[in-house]
Amino acid sequence: GKRRKQRKEDVISSLTKRQKKHLKEFGEQHPFYDQKNESFEDESGRESEAESEPEQVNMYHRLLATLKNVSDEEEDESEEEEDDDDNDERLEAENEEEIDQIHLMRLRRSFPVWIKMEKRWRDRKVVSAPEEGNEFTDLKHESKFSLETNFMDDDEMESRPKSQSCLPKQKNHSCNILKGSWMKRYRQDQKHPKKTSSLKWPVLGQLVISAPLAEVHPFKSEKETDLQKLLLHKPLFSTWPKVNGPFLANRDEQNFTPVQKELFNILNSYRDVFYSGRTPTVHGEEIRHVYCLHALNHVLKANAKVLHNNSRKRDQKAGLDEEDLRDQGLTRPKVLIVVPFRESALRVVQILIGLMEVGEKKLDVSNKKRFRREYGSDPDERPPNLKRPEDYEAVFSGNIDDHFRIGVAILQKNMRLYAPFYSSDIIIASPLGLRTIIGTDGEKNRDFDFLSSIELLIIDQTDIFLMQNWEHVLHLMAHLNLQPTESHGVDFSRVRMWNLSNWAQYYRQTLLFSSLQEPQINSLFNKHCFNYSGQVAIRNVPITGSISHVVVQLPHVFQRLEADNLLSIIDRRFQFFTDKILPQYRDAIMSHTLIYIPSYFDYVRLRNYFKKEELNFTHICEYTDKPGISRARQFFLKGERQFLLMTERFHFYKRYTLKGIRNIIFYELPTYPHFYSEVCNMLKAWNREEEATWTCTVLYSKYDAQRLAAVVGAERAAQMLQSKKNVHLFVTGENS
Repeated sequence: GKRRKQRKEDVISSLTKRQKKHLKEFGEQHPFYDQKNESFEDESGRESEAESEPEQVNMYHRLLATLKNVSDEEEDESEEEEDDDDNDERLEAENEEEIDQIHLMRLRRSFPVWIKMEKRWRDRKVVSAPEEGNEFTDLKHESKFSLETNFMDDDEMESRPKSQSCLPKQKNHSCNILKGSWMKRYRQDQKHPKKTSSLKWPVLGQLVISAPLAEVHPFKSEKETDLQKLLLHKPLFSTWPKVNGPFLANRDEQNFTPVQKELFNILNSYRDVFYSGRTPTVHGEEIRHVYCLHALNHVLKANAKVLHNNSRKRDQKAGLDEEDLRDQGLTRPKVLIVVPFRESALRVVQILIGLMEVGEKKLDVSNKKRFRREYGSDPDERPPNLKRPEDYEAVFSGNIDDHFRIGVAILQKNMRLYAPFYSSDIIIASPLGLRTIIGTDGEKNRDFDFLSSIELLIIDQTDIFLMQNWEHVLHLMAHLNLQPTESHGVDFSRVRMWNLSNWAQYYRQTLLFSSLQEPQINSLFNKHCFNYSGQVAIRNVPITGSISHVVVQLPHVFQRLEADNLLSIIDRRFQFFTDKILPQYRDAIMSHTLIYIPSYFDYVRLRNYFKKEELNFTHICEYTDKPGISRARQFFLKGERQFLLMTERFHFYKRYTLKGIRNIIFYELPTYPHFYSEVCNMLKAWNREEEATWTCTVLYSKYDAQRLAAVVGAERAAQMLQSKKNVHLFVTGENS
């Protein structure tokens, strides 16, 4: 007995720290480190027990078992073969079957990464399930909304049309076996300019269509309204006309408004879409309804296909092909809807509930009271007699908290709010809410695996994110459709091949809705949207511009800056302002000067410069408290401060009418074109019959072409940018 104990201690002492840790936590050595020791097994009497136990199959072999047509010789091949050999094999392939075989071989060679993932999964400590009161958690309904343990009802299977067996996009996606040469052609075409074409529709206007592959079918301009032909899922046939009814009042439209009719036709083609005409006061709610219809239709069809295949697998009918059962991603969430405020999330959920309620029967929605309490608002909290512009009322109504995230699970005729992300079909969140859970490199409790299989990304009111923090949006896009670091209970035999191949980003549809055509948004659409089906950008050029809405008699002097590149324009603007513009306003006669600054970084730079030069000024920004705002406004109104520095985000969030303005300097053109006319019209708020002395100076460069066109109109902007003169004068007002 002593000798046996001593030998066991010798074996344990020879283990590494990680092996000892795993032995302590799980009661056995990790298979990756397990080395056979016959003497130890003989004396411990455990050899016969080990032989009688079934061999444990690791994740790598389970994954290999899901692949077909992989021979034993292929399994013995080294994973370190070079890509040149693969290219030679492709050249020798004579038909598509051989190409598919080579594709499966390459896919198998990439599987060792799953061995490393399995090792990490087994080495991790077992984390206890979160408590019921935690965020996202609803453990009571986990089995009810599980896709793995539920099946499609027999009557529903019989009434299910064959045309709905695949999602509209999956006619080219998962209903066909992925061809091995597809990605090679796609990447080759990406190196060349995309093939573009233009269309002009009656309501949406100018459409710019681009496609990276020649095989993609041209976009058709059919505007179908028949819900049957649009392949909507079963409950949406009857619920959509009811939910969309308020927008169809006193109109002759059938099921869709003119904007919805054309827009849904584009969304249903599963191309990436950028629509820059989504203003809060015009078509805003109509667009929200139509993308909710598209998202819910996608989820219902995808879940119905999974449940249908569950039933097929359970029944084990003859001739069942395992490859036909590949209907899922690596994680369950399929749709991600990014909105700026809780009020927006509330409206999205209300639309989804309305689309699921058939007839007079109420939908069974879990945690509905909690959702209303946390995402609703109290009408009494709004201050009385608060007069703001119409667009401000539309954007900032309701609960405007911008830190939230919620999972929504939908299964047949039930909906579950606050579902854990890995049990959700739809995730509704703000960029800040996602940033706090995605985290950054080095953080321990970060998680972004739930974004690995997003098939439909909807970013609504994108322009508002420019006023919040655009970095959060870019951080989100950088973590979409990455391979997960854990398995999360996935059945690899049901995972689609293009998910295993890490091609999910090329199958994701991205929808951007904005009221602006800003360079940041254009860059997001061009650099982070890779849909192989192509892109549709709906861009309309402004004709008149917001300067036509200025009602005061005012001369507008536009001064053009010259810069070699985009990086130098920031310093060039600061130098031009301090050397050319500011000296003209230092005189006491030019008092009551408002300097409008869109960028907060430029604001800090100018504020520090004014302090250094000891100029008589005051300043307000989005971070200034109420007493500071009141003092600054009083100092400026009474003339105790000559200059007032104001950021654009302060105007966006407050919309105060500032009194005492005589001179305006736009350090840069406003992001929102209507802000230009709003600020200029503030001059009449302090009417002392001094119109003859009012001035307005605007700085711009060739890199501000879109903002300039939105202010003065596209035709005038083109003339100003191409002109040899650097100064241009406009005069507005009733007597001009």
